[in-house]
Amino acid sequence: MKIAIGSDHGGFNLKPVLIEYLEKRGIEYKDFGCYDAKSTDYNEYALAVSEAVAAGEYDLGILICGTGIGMSIVANKVKGIRCAHCHDVFSARMTKLHNNANVLAFGERVIGPGLMLDIVQAFIDTPFSGEERHAKRVAKIAAQEEKNFK
Repeated sequence: MKIAIGSDHGGFNLKPVLIEYLEKRGIEYKDFGCYDAKSTDYNEYALAVSEAVAAGEYDLGILICGTGIGMSIVANKVKGIRCAHCHDVFSARMTKLHNNANVLAFGERVIGPGLMLDIVQAFIDTPFSGEERHAKRVAKIAAQEEKNFK
């Protein structure tokens, strides 16, 4: 598994905790920035991570900003991305199980490191159920993207 990660200044302090977790699990990752706590725009990091996931270079993406909202909005503008904005374990598990989400976004100002790791673990370790009803819905999302991104 390969994971693309990114944060702006609002999520910068949680990123080292995420990196340590990924390294302990032996999960390959690439950090798309930012690389310091100076104020920056979340757009470029959300876009870089999402484009890398959409291109198939990475299996999943994880985005961290102050709230997770801005990152998730930008990520969902990229064709092929199903980004879920999650601040609890149940939502992180269900978005993979039912929606086959490929990018996770959350906010450093909303959750702490312990909860973040639980959310990330649920997101990474939960497979898509593949049940017909869920597969049909994910296919409808893809069909709508084809219509909207022409």
